[in-house]
Amino acid sequence: MRIARFTISDQIAYGVVDGDDEDAASLTVNAIDGHPFAPFERTSARFALHDVRLLPPVLPNKLIGIGKNYADHAREMGGEAPRTPVMFLKPSTSVIGPGESVVLPPQSKQVEFEGEIAVVIGRLAKDVPPDRVAD
Repeated sequence: MRIARFTISDQIAYGVVDGDDEDAASLTVNAIDGHPFAPFERTSARFALHDVRLLPPVLPNKLIGIGKNYADHAREMGGEAPRTPVMFLKPSTSVIGPGESVVLPPQSKQVEFEGEIAVVIGRLAKDVPPDRVAD
């Protein structure tokens, strides 16, 4: 099941994305009643995916970044990796939805791309051995 946070007609909602990925025109969003992190019901409201604006899946209240946390990157920046991670905060407004433009502040002098990765784990996990990671 794929859950999306979206807006249509200035209303923000959550919904279930249905359809065949091979045929993008068939994808729809079925609005839900309730929150996706609790029991919910599908409603009768259904929209073509291309008619809604997808939003970030969640709106975090804080974003914590870790910098210079690996040796190659620290050397690229002209130094060594610190003994303890360099932490920094990002505003929640820096989170955008799929296909949205990244807006740079006008005072930006140097902007560098840095790819990030997120992993969604489907159930509680701790000390998972390497041979069970795919589970």
